[in-house]
Amino acid sequence: MNAAQDTAPVIAVEGLTRTYRLGGGEIAALRGVSFTVEAGEMIALMGPSGSGKSTLMHLLGCLDTPSGGRYWLQGRDVTGLSGRERAAIRNRQIGFVFQTFNLLARQTALQNVALPLRYGGARRDATRRAGEALARVGLADRLAHRPSELSGGQRQRVAIARALVAAPAIILADEPTGNLDSRTGADILDLLAALNRDEGRTIILVTHDAQVAARASRLLTLFDGHLRESGAPEEAAR
Repeated sequence: MNAAQDTAPVIAVEGLTRTYRLGGGEIAALRGVSFTVEAGEMIALMGPSGSGKSTLMHLLGCLDTPSGGRYWLQGRDVTGLSGRERAAIRNRQIGFVFQTFNLLARQTALQNVALPLRYGGARRDATRRAGEALARVGLADRLAHRPSELSGGQRQRVAIARALVAAPAIILADEPTGNLDSRTGADILDLLAALNRDEGRTIILVTHDAQVAARASRLLTLFDGHLRESGAPEEAAR
């Protein structure tokens, strides 16, 4: 990595568009979105249903490619990469946390967390690193438990450990408290906030809940494919 990449934002998006063909017409999901994310920020992304949140998250997560515009991740232009190249970036530089956990039912917590490392070729120390990641989220005593033997909050902690295990540049958390009760959801938000505060993890938190967004340091709002900076997140919670 050169000096320019060292000082570049973790994420830089310029004029990003995404258009889908539907029947005989087109639907513009994103309309010229531009923003940057610096290392160590915790950002909330909000917007009503159909505003383009999921589309933007798919683009940031290298799950899709834009129709126009540019996207740089840690100073590298990833806009036009092949599917294989985007898969490698997802494995090494992006950690995903989903509302539905997305854990493999027949695998233990330790095996679920080790999967990204094994897919990425880091088999030698995958078990050790997975155990360390689970310990960091408070599950050192649940390594051999399968998802069905864990509570919802514990399953989400396993998912967070899986997102952390490869030391990614960013963590994309898509409605991470959506399937949890309010108390457990608050615990998960406390964990994400601690990872951001104590370890400098860069986190983008997608949510429809203003109270959840208030935990972030910046708020971005999407509406009809347009993005605007919305000031302090706590203002949205009032």
